[in-house]
Amino acid sequence: MVTIREARESDVDALVDLVVRLKRLNSEFDPLFSARNDCAERAREYLINALRDNKNHLVLVAEDMGKIVGVLKADIRERLFYSPSIEGAIVDFYVMPEYRRKGLGRMMLERAIAMLRERGAQLITAEFPTQNQIAVNFYNKMGFRSLVSIYARET
Repeated sequence: MVTIREARESDVDALVDLVVRLKRLNSEFDPLFSARNDCAERAREYLINALRDNKNHLVLVAEDMGKIVGVLKADIRERLFYSPSIEGAIVDFYVMPEYRRKGLGRMMLERAIAMLRERGAQLITAEFPTQNQIAVNFYNKMGFRSLVSIYARET
């Protein structure tokens, strides 16, 4: 049975692996998402900072018999010029391949939405590579819609 809970600092080693997997997966959608050589070290620092600042960040894990099989990280942001003014932005979301298509992503997302709402978020957004059609389909099915486009050009 998979449980979903808030991450702890003792989870960081397993979470680093999942975040690095996510970043490498992103590179399959666009070369501008190529993971850096120090991706794991940066992920460790990134996660520890998020865990220590749970006022502005939420990190959830999915755990199956002691093994972490999914991670979701969200940031709480103020939207200075818009209403609703508080956004819960899902910036990292990864589920191990063997746990996909079983409702785990939906459960994690629903838990995150509830917890972000408790922390004041009035709008939930999700960020992922544009070409990730699996994510597009998932979020559309969950009632999300496209809100902003970011275009890039290397210089």
